Amino acid sequence: MVKQTLAGLRILLVMTVVLGVLYPLGVWLVSRIPGLEANAEGSVVSQNGQPVGSALIGIDPQAKDPDHDPYFHTRPSALAKDPLGQADLSTPSGASNKGMDNADYLAIVQQRKDGVAKREGVDPAQVPVDAVTASGSGLDPQISPAYAQLQVPRVARVTGVSEQRLRELVEANTIGRGLGVLGDPGVNVLKLNLAVQAEKH
Repeated sequence: MVKQTLAGLRILLVMTVVLGVLYPLGVWLVSRIPGLEANAEGSVVSQNGQPVGSALIGIDPQAKDPDHDPYFHTRPSALAKDPLGQADLSTPSGASNKGMDNADYLAIVQQRKDGVAKREGVDPAQVPVDAVTASGSGLDPQISPAYAQLQVPRVARVTGVSEQRLRELVEANTIGRGLGVLGDPGVNVLKLNLAVQAEKH
């Protein structure tokens, strides 16, 4: 009985040191490796020395005037209240958990498609899938190049930046497939909007 108790205490002590001290310390040391440090700190994006967001978290910019909307928009959030699914900062992230054959979900997707088509001045059939479907987190920082290109004419009209220049900015902020084969190319919305703002000044 005493031997078993002592053995259990020794295991507890060893595991506490390994998992409670050495492992967290090892993870922290790895996060300090140059090149990984920015990711470990949240990949904060700064402008003029001030943090303006994270390259890893997509927060949809809110236009005060829907008819004068100068921003590229992210994917919708499943928990947002308005038809386009554009979340404000108080809206938590999350998915709807509704299947592709759920009538309510299909109605929401159609509502979003009509809303995006109206905002961009295009036919609903031209609206890309990622413009109307929320991701699992609702905070994707990227959109498809097709969705970014769809928004170019509106942003050009409102900001005065030429469509050609905006298409160049979209290309410059497009990230390719991981390792050349994983995932799909994506455009970082925060970085793209900051680049557009810089062009306006």
